[in-house]
Amino acid sequence: MPRKAVSATAVPNSRSRTDRPVVRSNLKKPGASRAFSLQISTVSALTSPRHGLARVLSKLGVCSRTQGQGMVRAGRVQVNGRIVRDPEAPTDGERDRIAVDGAAVAAREKIYVVLNKPRGFVTTASDERGRDTVYTLLKNGNFGNVELPWIAPVGRLDKASEGLLLFSNDSVWAARLTDPASHLDKTYHVQVDVLPDAHLLEKLRIGIDADGEFLCARSVHELRRGEKNSWLEVVLDEGRNRQIRRLLAAFDIEVLRLLRVAIGPLALGDLAKGQWRFLNSDEVSSLTP
Repeated sequence: MPRKAVSATAVPNSRSRTDRPVVRSNLKKPGASRAFSLQISTVSALTSPRHGLARVLSKLGVCSRTQGQGMVRAGRVQVNGRIVRDPEAPTDGERDRIAVDGAAVAAREKIYVVLNKPRGFVTTASDERGRDTVYTLLKNGNFGNVELPWIAPVGRLDKASEGLLLFSNDSVWAARLTDPASHLDKTYHVQVDVLPDAHLLEKLRIGIDADGEFLCARSVHELRRGEKNSWLEVVLDEGRNRQIRRLLAAFDIEVLRLLRVAIGPLALGDLAKGQWRFLNSDEVSSLTP
């Protein structure tokens, strides 16, 4: 027996209430095609990625999220022609029309930078205590005449630490590098105030519980020693706050200097202190877990 024509409505499967509705494509009623298109548009809008406006500005390489919050609250940002003052207003960075101070904002070219951070600089865009920040180095370094878009640190080094520090406006790439599940090796050279023996080095590798958190190193070995202190090479495959300093302090070892010399296959090399350079495409790919 031939089947009856079915209009463009959802027909539930009589065998199960949980089955998805079936939608016929033989649209007959006037205006049905338009209604069907509106349904598709609505579903697409609901499933498209939306984030807070300040975060979107940061992801687009305009500014940091904190700076974006201030710009939004000051009424400097428009979304689809209307001023938005809520930094958490849901925004689609790919579809919404965003303008800052009347100028349209578009996604910036992805930038990847490595800096040789000296000690004494804090890894932040601005400091309420007036301390020097790493962004001073990005402005005044060997590429000081290049106008960089906003780039965020990929991980951090504390004020007293030195060495390899990455920056990028590619938030997806940065998240992969900093994800603890990536287990990307980070290599440090650490000057300490002791002359360690093999037993002490083994204890550092085994690790210790410090304030309820287990701390250890993937590998530790001695590089060289003087009369009263020595240099160790310490490799971590996870990134916890001040991990090396806290691990060594648990064994009453004082850190005199701490330099990060490599992240994965990327070595600091001969990049001068306080200087920075762009990563090439092979280096960017090599760091992607």
